[in-house]
Order: sequence, then structure tokens, then C-alpha cells
Amino acid sequence: MPTNDALDPDAILPRLLALQAAIRDALRAHMAAQQAEVWSRTVRDDAGDTVFGIDAAVEDLLLARCEEWGKTQAFTLLAEGLDPAGVAFGAPGRGGPPFRLLVDPIDGTRGLMFDKRSAWCLMAVAPDRGAATRLGDVAVAAMTELPTTRQATSDALWAVRGGGACGTRTELATSAVRALPVVPSTATTLRHGFATVCDFFQGGKALVADLAEAIYARALGPWNAQKAEVYADQYISSGGQLAELALGRDRFVLDVRPLVHHKLGAKSSLACRPYDVCTALVAQEAGCVVLDPFGAPLDAPLDVTSNVAFAAYANRALADLLVPIVREEVRRRLG
Repeated sequence: MPTNDALDPDAILPRLLALQAAIRDALRAHMAAQQAEVWSRTVRDDAGDTVFGIDAAVEDLLLARCEEWGKTQAFTLLAEGLDPAGVAFGAPGRGGPPFRLLVDPIDGTRGLMFDKRSAWCLMAVAPDRGAATRLGDVAVAAMTELPTTRQATSDALWAVRGGGACGTRTELATSAVRALPVVPSTATTLRHGFATVCDFFQGGKALVADLAEAIYARALGPWNAQKAEVYADQYISSGGQLAELALGRDRFVLDVRPLVHHKLGAKSSLACRPYDVCTALVAQEAGCVVLDPFGAPLDAPLDVTSNVAFAAYANRALADLLVPIVREEVRRRLG
């Protein structure tokens, strides 16, 4: 298991949380001053994803803050919308051990840019092993909610590997901060809870629906037409979904888009990327179980181009129940 012994969380975490708060506040001010048509305009299409006006609004701030950090620390920034090879800051040997900082400045752009639902700013730090650095190497992770213009609060969650998960809630009008318990659901069934098989965009919807129905039937028994027994929340933010899980609102999330697209014969497709799940450590340290769809540890290159499939369970009991079901049904339908 990777360790964070070489890194100093006490030096890294405050930087991450301050940077995320600055991005949140700048984005909120930008949204208040602009029309939605400005936020949602397409700026460019990158290897990672489409970059909209709302994304470009925070890119310069991210780079400026990293430039300042680089005066005391050498690290490599990998972020959606930047050079896929990463951007180096600081001179070799400067500060503590070098690390890689993986960032999704706005995870959930599409919901936020229409002022529908909050997005999240995601950041994760791993010891620098060059191109061999993996998602499983992440030692420190932090995520801050990017609220709609109608929201009064913003949550922040963070974790250090082996140290549990923590959270705060900020009152945006006063900047008052209070502790936020990070406590997943202890339910041992999906019944009367939120469970989602991701189906955000065009491409493979029939396959995903068939898979979801099969999982629910095995987990809950035959469909009862008289009852609404399990609920789906198609939250277009992987980080947001993991936050919902860690905060006790959701019980199960499955994202198999890369497998669905492969089944459909797509050699290259857009799906969940490592930056979208770079804060999986927060959910794991809170007590959630985050794996690949087959029950293996979640892992991928720490980059901005790889596709990632994942399965997340609110607690170990739910994982014990669902992992065999998910594994078998995914293999049967997408193998």
C-alpha cells in the first residue's frame, strides 16, 4: 500500500484548500457578473474534455497560484485543459520531496454552467514517480464545492492516507466555517436509498439500463410496481458522486462507461478520467469502499487521458453484498 511518509500533509493541505477556496470565490464572482451564455460557451476541445468559458475563467488563477507555490516547492501540475504531459513548477530540489498534483478545477462543469447544481474542485497529491505515478499512489486529497449562485454554503472535504476524512461547511455570506461530519450511510441494503449506474450522455444507454436493472433485481428481488424502492441520481460529477457517498446521501455508484463504449466498438471515447476520481481517497478514508467494477483496487495512471471505470459502496457490508453481483453482471453484459 502506498504511503505518504515522504510528503508533508501539514504543508500541502492548507495550500490545496486555500487554492480551492480562491477558485470557488473567483468563480462565484465571475458567475455573478456574467450571463449563462458566457459560462457555457465552448472555448476549445482538448484531449481531456471540452473546455467551456466557465473552465477558462479559473485556469489563469490555478496557474498563477501554482507559480507562487513553485517558489518554495518543486512539483508537476496535471490538470484538465493543460498540456497532458504536465506543467513543471519550481526548480529541482526546491522544498520537500517533489510530487505530482492532479487537478480537476471544475468537476461538474455542465451542471454548474447552467446554474443547475454545484460542481467540485478536485485536487490530489502523489509522490513523483514520473510517468509511472498511479492513482493508487495518492497520499493527500482535497475537494471543495463550487456552488450555484443560489447556494448559501459550500462544503470542503479532505483526507490524508491513513488519517481519516475531514470536512467543513462555509457560510458564503459571512465566511463562517464549521465542522462537517463525513459519515457514510450504514445501511446494508439499497432499498429506500440512492443507487446509480451512470448514464450521463449518449452512447450505450440501453446497455447501461439493462445492467442497472439486473443489479437491482439481484440486490432487491423482483420489481415491485407499487413501490419506489431505489432511486438514481445522475449527478454529472464523479467527485460530487463520491462526496454524496462520503456524506451519507448515496449508497452505491457504478460508472462503467469505458466498458460500455468498448463493447460498442469505440476505440477511443470520453468517460471518467483519473482527475475525476482523484479524490477517491476522501471517500475511502471516510469508510466507503471504492474499487473497479470487478472488485479490484481502483487504480489508473495519474494522467488526464486514461479512461476509468469504478464502483463505489457506502460501507463494507454493502460492498460485500454487491461486489459479486456487480462483477458477474458486468462480465455477463460487457465482458
